[in-house]
Amino acid sequence: MTFRKRVQTALRASALHLACSLLIAALAAGLVFGLWYPFPYRDLSGGRELFLLVVVVDVVCGPLLTAVLFTPTKPRAELVRDLGIVALIQLSALGYGLWTVQEARPLFLVFEVDRFKVINAPALEDADLKSLEPSLRPSLWEGPKMVAIRKPRDIQEKNSVLFSALSGGRDYAERPDFYVPYADEAALQAHHRAYKLDRFLQKYPQHSARAEEIALKNGDSQENLVYLPITGRQDWIAILDSKSNIVGFMKGDGF
Repeated sequence: MTFRKRVQTALRASALHLACSLLIAALAAGLVFGLWYPFPYRDLSGGRELFLLVVVVDVVCGPLLTAVLFTPTKPRAELVRDLGIVALIQLSALGYGLWTVQEARPLFLVFEVDRFKVINAPALEDADLKSLEPSLRPSLWEGPKMVAIRKPRDIQEKNSVLFSALSGGRDYAERPDFYVPYADEAALQAHHRAYKLDRFLQKYPQHSARAEEIALKNGDSQENLVYLPITGRQDWIAILDSKSNIVGFMKGDGF
């Protein structure tokens, strides 16, 4: 077999491998960005960069190794072994990447006094999560859950959290034992502490069209929408309707 013929055959095999890799990467992206890091958490928690790094390396390296190793004149058993090793390495790398992304994913969007705070998995302890009531426990097959913070039961509990936070420890939002459903009184409190959306739009007039789109989509008037800031890796706001439901997000400093 001529060198040119060998290269053409190897490139065809590599192209097929690339197509399969892209399909698997697309399925993985659906899991990551459709479930674990839905909009806007890919920006608030930084999952996009980590996932793209893993996938790009994985998608590129697999087909390149196939192009190098694929030789039609090889014995069939040897060829299957070589390509099988490449596929195993590639799938192992993708699996490890997905596990890493999952371990860093956002678990909760916590309403805390006058803002929402994104809480990622590394900030919480497994024992605390297991102590939550079943409806509040995060699941591998669900996105971030919305919760609120209950009031301290007594001054001793309040001081314990205060001193912990002042010394660099965990604040209320990082303590699942303070989590309660985001509903009823907590939702009313969120609406009470929220700002009129016009306040944000005066600072970021480029978002006016998006604000009108959100209002129309939810059958409401833009004047009735309010917002609360979100603290995360970037500055965003959560837009609330008259029932304190989150109906949209916008990028910008809400304070």
